[in-house]
Amino acid sequence: MFADYTSSELLAIFAMQGFAGLSLFSIFVLMALGLAIIFGQMGVINMAHGEFMILGAYMTYITSHIFADYLPSLYGSYFIFAMFIAFFAAGALGALVEWALIRRLYHRPLDTLLATWGLSLILQQCYRSIFGAREVGVTLPDWLMGSVPMSDMVDIPINGLFVMVLTLAIAAAVYYLMYRSNWGGQVRAVVQNRPMAGAVGINTEKVDRMTFALGCGIAGVAGSAFTMIGSTGPTSGQLYIVDTFLVVVFGGASSLLGTIASAFTISQAQSTMEFFLSGSMAKVLTLLVVVGILMLRPQGLFALKIRR
Repeated sequence: MFADYTSSELLAIFAMQGFAGLSLFSIFVLMALGLAIIFGQMGVINMAHGEFMILGAYMTYITSHIFADYLPSLYGSYFIFAMFIAFFAAGALGALVEWALIRRLYHRPLDTLLATWGLSLILQQCYRSIFGAREVGVTLPDWLMGSVPMSDMVDIPINGLFVMVLTLAIAAAVYYLMYRSNWGGQVRAVVQNRPMAGAVGINTEKVDRMTFALGCGIAGVAGSAFTMIGSTGPTSGQLYIVDTFLVVVFGGASSLLGTIASAFTISQAQSTMEFFLSGSMAKVLTLLVVVGILMLRPQGLFALKIRR
């Protein structure tokens, strides 16, 4: 298999595969961060997480058309505005869903799974009714087009680099919120001992609602990033939901470091094996390895001690 390639060509191929793994890692992290916050904080299995991501993608699509039609001179900056709009739109919907549905189902994880699965079907139909069944795409601004030549044989897409920088920035922001802010201290207090947190005056209902909104908002930003690599359709979010849950469970619920380490491990393993095998077989082998590790360490790579 490798006899037909020179050493420099093999090095270039592996470099490109490694960057493809980093791009996949970025999407996994953006999706899994929000899900890890929700699942780790409230024990809610949010099967509609992919639909919150697609809401962010549709917000990006709408924003691009608004700028193209009414603010053409500012079209080059529309993507920055779109990410903020996607975050607040998905976050606002998340807060509404938590108030209307999720808060009634705490400590009943199977019920949250069924309820959010039904919510995902409702949101898919809403998207289908509003935007149509066909997939839509966005035109990226000029500064996100093209590539950066790393060598004579390796070119790195600029939009891929942007997604990775965005992922690092969001991960740093989430770390600051969770571990360096007063609100993050309240979140961790509720995670570790909810009755005691309520006894010392923490509004646990407000913390839950804001946490769910934050997780959904991050999914909305992931939707904006998703528009760079694929078209947006009513069911596009379902393509990533299984991999996202796999990343969260493998990394360990409630663990930010575990989520990032898990996303990196799974994305690089999957990308590397796709070079030797078909894409579907690479996914199967990755899943089997992860399941085998979870059988030996069911709490995941990293686990926080939680008091109930």
